[in-house]
Amino acid sequence: MPRYTMTVNGKAVTVEAPADMPLLWVLRDKLGITGPKYGCGVGVCRACTSHVDGEEVQPCVTPVADCAGRAVTTIEGLAKGNTLHPVQQAWLDEDVAQCGFCQPGQIMAAVALLKRTPNPTDEDIDKIENVCRCGTYFRIRQAIKRAAGAQ
Repeated sequence: MPRYTMTVNGKAVTVEAPADMPLLWVLRDKLGITGPKYGCGVGVCRACTSHVDGEEVQPCVTPVADCAGRAVTTIEGLAKGNTLHPVQQAWLDEDVAQCGFCQPGQIMAAVALLKRTPNPTDEDIDKIENVCRCGTYFRIRQAIKRAAGAQ
């Protein structure tokens, strides 16, 4: 079986996996990283949103072979020690989470948005396609605006 080496949340890892195994299953089943959630398996709900080399991806449709030699970041890799990323802190401050299932993906999408657009408009925020089954979109918008001001 092929072996793939990559950096995950700042640590070098090597995994054995079929080339077409989705990164989501490598993260969850082989590395025990449970922040990225399985929702739809086709990249639509975006509950699994993570970053590869700083770019937003959906690991449920990203083959592990495409990640060899690259840097993968999940929700677990955002904080700096005990200091939350500004988006994570804003999520708490705005009391965004209800069930919490989609929140890791939502936060990772928000981080990517703020990297591209440091002061997003409502229209920019509305382009985030992550599904929130609890419907906390208003609080998500508020948290993103709060984080934009904190960065």
